[in-house]
Amino acid sequence: MTAPATPWIDRYPHDRALRRRAEIGFWAVVLLVQAAFNTVVTWVDLRGTQRVVAAWEPLLWELSSVAVVAALIPAVVAVERRFTLRWGTLRRHLPWHVLASAVYCSIHLAGMWSLRHAAYAALGHSYQPAGWWEQWGYEYLKDVRSYALTVSALVSYRFLLLRLQGEARVLDAPEPANPIAISTAVSTVPVPVPTTAPEPAASTTSPAALEPAPIAAPAPRPERFLVRKLRREFLIAASDIAWLQAEANYVGLHVNGHDYLLRSTLTDFLAQLDPTRFVRVHRSYAVNLDAIAVIEPLDSGDARVVMKDGSTVPCSRRYRDALAPQRG
Repeated sequence: MTAPATPWIDRYPHDRALRRRAEIGFWAVVLLVQAAFNTVVTWVDLRGTQRVVAAWEPLLWELSSVAVVAALIPAVVAVERRFTLRWGTLRRHLPWHVLASAVYCSIHLAGMWSLRHAAYAALGHSYQPAGWWEQWGYEYLKDVRSYALTVSALVSYRFLLLRLQGEARVLDAPEPANPIAISTAVSTVPVPVPTTAPEPAASTTSPAALEPAPIAAPAPRPERFLVRKLRREFLIAASDIAWLQAEANYVGLHVNGHDYLLRSTLTDFLAQLDPTRFVRVHRSYAVNLDAIAVIEPLDSGDARVVMKDGSTVPCSRRYRDALAPQRG
C-alpha cells in the first residue's frame, strides 16, 4: 500500500524546485501581461496624437522594457533581502531603497535604449530617443512605482511563505523571582555570633556594603518552541531540532523533515541552546550532535555531515574540531 501523496500546498515551502518554477512563472506572466497592456495603450495614445510610427515599434519598446525589468528582478530581490522593510527598520532602510530605485531607473533606461538601438539597426532603421535627463525624469516616475510594487510583492510573498511554512518563536520565560522577597528571606536567616571574641572596633562601612551581592541566575534555556502555521499552533521540543540554517534575518529549524523559521541570527539563537548538544559546523549551519548519523571527510579538508533523517549538512574545516569527541 503506497502512502498518500503530499498536497502541493504542504510541499511548496520546502520544495525549492517547485518554488523556483512558480516564481519564474509568476514574473513571466506579470511582465508579459504588462507588455501587452502597455503596447495597446501606446497604440491608442499615438493614434490620438497623429504621430506616425510603424505598428511594430510600440511592441518593440515594451518588450525591450520588460526584458530589462526581468533582468533586474534578482537585483531587487537581493536589495530587499539586505534592507528588509519592517516597522523597526523602516527609518534605517527606506533611504537605501530610494537610492536603489534611482539606480534601478538608470539601468532600466540604459538597458532598454541599448536593446532598441540594436533592434532598430537590425531592421534597417535608426532609434532616436529624447535627451537622457528628460527621458530619465519621465521614466523615473514610472520606475519608482514599478520598484515599489516589486518590493511589495516580495514582502507579501515572504509573509505567505511564513504562513505556509510555519514561524517559530521561543515560549515566554517564567516570571523571575521577586528580589525583595529574596533579600527579606536572606536577612531573616540567623547568623551565629561568637561569645568569646572581643568586640570589634567601630566600622565606618555602610550597612548596604555588608549585604551579600546578588547572584545572577543563569538564563533559562528554551526547551520548547511555539510554531504558528496557517491557523494551527503546536509545540516542538528543542531536542527534536536536527539542524539549523541561517536564512537572512531568520534561522531555519529542521525538525522531523519539516522546516520552520525563527526570527533571529544563528549566533544569537545558538547562545540560547545547550552547547553540549548543538554545535556550529559552518558559517551558516549548526547541528544537533544526537541527530548525526555519519561524518564523511572530504579531500578539501571539509566534511559532509549526514543526519539520521537522511539530510546532509556541510561542515567547513574551521569547525571540524566541534565534532571531535570531548575528552574529560
